[in-house]
Amino acid sequence: MSRLVYGMRPVEELLRSRRDVAALYVAEGERSPALKAIAEAARGKGLAVSPRPRQELDALSGGALHQGVVAVAGDFRYLDVEELVSAITARLEVPLLLVLDGVQDPQNLGALVRSAHVLGAHGLIVPRDRAAPVTPTVVKASAGATEHTPIAQCVNLTRALEQLKAAGIWTVGAIAEGGPDEVDPWGIDFTQPTAIVLGAEGRGLRPLVARTCDLRVRIPMAGQVASLNVGAAGAILLYEAARQRSRPSS
Repeated sequence: MSRLVYGMRPVEELLRSRRDVAALYVAEGERSPALKAIAEAARGKGLAVSPRPRQELDALSGGALHQGVVAVAGDFRYLDVEELVSAITARLEVPLLLVLDGVQDPQNLGALVRSAHVLGAHGLIVPRDRAAPVTPTVVKASAGATEHTPIAQCVNLTRALEQLKAAGIWTVGAIAEGGPDEVDPWGIDFTQPTAIVLGAEGRGLRPLVARTCDLRVRIPMAGQVASLNVGAAGAILLYEAARQRSRPSS
């Protein structure tokens, strides 16, 4: 089953990745240097580049902003949790993962994948059901980071967290409301193997998922807004993890 990837940056990242690409369509008459570079990169990989009327690209992208280029790629391949963890440990790296408890907005998912990629996380874990899948909108929102970031799917998120804990990975659940056992982000040692667990838009973490986590973290806020968007919260926690991991070891 094929999928569509559109927009200059996402298609550039798709071509840089090792994912299968079946075809590349560019808008007829488009002469931008960036689009020309994409076409040349595709031809360098032996791909046919087909000029198409812009209206056809509009139809393929469902009216979304495609910037004159649409690629037909293979179906997105999800890993399972064991594959993801094994790939990290095989490289002798200290795992940093993002676990999403039912994030349903494609824009939020794309933003979180982008933050995970930029800030050094090794991948994401998402539920198979009642959560946003990787769609062209997600690829576009991630600026193509989906093409470089491993994403695992699981049937039962609580069981997946138990798998991570059995593998020696600390699970840190992000909560919006304060509690007696909450920890500030800088009070957590993110240099340890860590999975940051984020809840869905609106409802946050489900109670069972929150209870399963080893630690619960709350981002202190000074403003009047009740809580942060899940994409912003994820970026803040990933940045703190990246900051700690970039410090020279003593």
